[in-house]
Amino acid sequence: MFLRNDDLPRGTRLSLRIAVLGGFAVALFAVLFFRLWNLQVIDGSHYLAEAQNNRTREYRVLAPRGEILARNGQPIVQNRTSLALLLNTSKLPKDEAEANAELTKLGSLAHMSLKKVRKTIAEQEKVAAGAPVTLRRDVGYDLIYYLEENKRSFPGVSVERVFVRSYPDGSEAAHVIGTVGEVSEEQLKEKRYSNLEPGEEVGQSGAEYAYDKYLRGVPGKTRVQVNAMGEPTPGGQLVQVPPTPGKDLVLTINQAVQQAGEAALSERGLPGAFISMNVHSGEILAMGSFPTYDPKVFTEPMTQSQVNELFRDPILAPLTDRATESAYPTGSTYKILTALAALENGVITPSTTIVDNGYIERAGQKFENAGGTAYGAVSLVSALQVSSDVFMYELGSRMWDKPYLQEWSHRMGIGDPSGLDIPGESEGLVPSRNWRDQLFREGNTERPWSEGDNIQLATGQGDLQTTPLQLAIAYAALGNGGTIVTPHVGHEIRDAAGRVLKEFDPGPRRHVKINPASRQAILEGLHEAAQVAPGTAAGIFGGFPVPIAGKTGTAERPGHADQSWFASLAPYPNPNIVTIVTIEEGGFGAESAAPAVLQMLEAYFNKQASEVTTSGGAE
Repeated sequence: MFLRNDDLPRGTRLSLRIAVLGGFAVALFAVLFFRLWNLQVIDGSHYLAEAQNNRTREYRVLAPRGEILARNGQPIVQNRTSLALLLNTSKLPKDEAEANAELTKLGSLAHMSLKKVRKTIAEQEKVAAGAPVTLRRDVGYDLIYYLEENKRSFPGVSVERVFVRSYPDGSEAAHVIGTVGEVSEEQLKEKRYSNLEPGEEVGQSGAEYAYDKYLRGVPGKTRVQVNAMGEPTPGGQLVQVPPTPGKDLVLTINQAVQQAGEAALSERGLPGAFISMNVHSGEILAMGSFPTYDPKVFTEPMTQSQVNELFRDPILAPLTDRATESAYPTGSTYKILTALAALENGVITPSTTIVDNGYIERAGQKFENAGGTAYGAVSLVSALQVSSDVFMYELGSRMWDKPYLQEWSHRMGIGDPSGLDIPGESEGLVPSRNWRDQLFREGNTERPWSEGDNIQLATGQGDLQTTPLQLAIAYAALGNGGTIVTPHVGHEIRDAAGRVLKEFDPGPRRHVKINPASRQAILEGLHEAAQVAPGTAAGIFGGFPVPIAGKTGTAERPGHADQSWFASLAPYPNPNIVTIVTIEEGGFGAESAAPAVLQMLEAYFNKQASEVTTSGGAE
């Protein structure tokens, strides 16, 4: 029979319990021993490294961006150092009331309300979570000394030297150079920003964006030893790798012409745009828009009024580059395209004569010259000289059932992206039968394409929408004999010593075959329009010593007063530059836009026009 545990002698039962407990203790000790052995022997080096890392902090040292220079080497954008007040929000007290008390005290020193401090933190953490928050730049030394003396009262607060963009000439070429800002959370997901970290600055628009990979330098790093409070220890700097500054970008911009264009628009005080471009290379010598803005505002905290002015005013829209982003009807400056389409398709010859009685009538609709003026029998040259609308109406009528106008518009660069190296340009619109008929089928317009649509298009009216840049490309192609250039503002990249590292020459987009006789007739008409009485701009350019070809334009825009245009090619007959100015609600082309172009041409030729031959000009 078996003995129960209760039947065992008392001493035997005690021995069994001790044996069980001893076995358990031995097993537990073995587990602990092997765990300690694993930590000390197998993983010891790993944890030693982690422990050492806990005593160090590594900081990225942001690199200064490269400068942006005009083609003459004068800086348009530089850098300056600024003292920035930074806050590491992870060091704030966990208790909300205590955190608000500390932020209130900090805000009073930085002249910021608690609400503004909280808003600044929220906005920056949304963009770059975990990065120190920049509360304010350009802080004074008094504040620095105070914070240094009261470190323990402001944990997580530091003052660092940072590089800030500086603009020697204020708003000069603002729309060309663009802006910089902290890389956003969305941008960090893009391949071009894959090596960046929150808090770093990148180009956000204009040339700053287009050439960011050259302008942006390589950050350095500093590794320091810290104590248990996370504060650097005396002499604790372990590693220092200095940042590599970005390369310098030289633009194609001619400062004299740029400044003249900006002054011309500013004097007139109306929204508008200008562009001057080399007809052979596509190098943009000047490009601007009015109203403009001072890029400096993006380097500092903006007031609400500044935000409203820059981002919420749909009329003035100072951030909009009207030279590339705003599309308009062009009025009579479009007539070179009507002339080309008619000549190259055999609708007329340079000697064809049309009788201008002041109007034509089609399907009960009357199309008149400005003021109802009748010019009598006119050929192409004289029609361009006096800007006979009736002559062009007749051409539009003869071509209304053929896509000649649309085909030549697109060939010459109207209604298509130009390939400009800075972002944001508008595509525009060349109205056509297919376009309007499709809208009609969809119920988005009251009628299909008609003869009147083509008549309107022949004088740059109706539904035409194009940019000053596209019009400049079309005039450049006429001037150079048919080459469609690629417009660009980037000229070359230089290192700090001024050595050229890379040159930019995108080359032409294509070549359009233009009959030399057609080109000669149109240029002759433009020359007489600009400088031979009774040319529409002869009163402005008649005494200008450099021969030019040019065309006024007065465009009707629904809901607006007439828009003023002038397009020029100089010197005539072998031009080097095309210059376009448009002024919203500026009236007749000869009233506002033509005098503005004159100011730019005077700057281009350096007021020494008598020394310039018709074979070339000065850059």
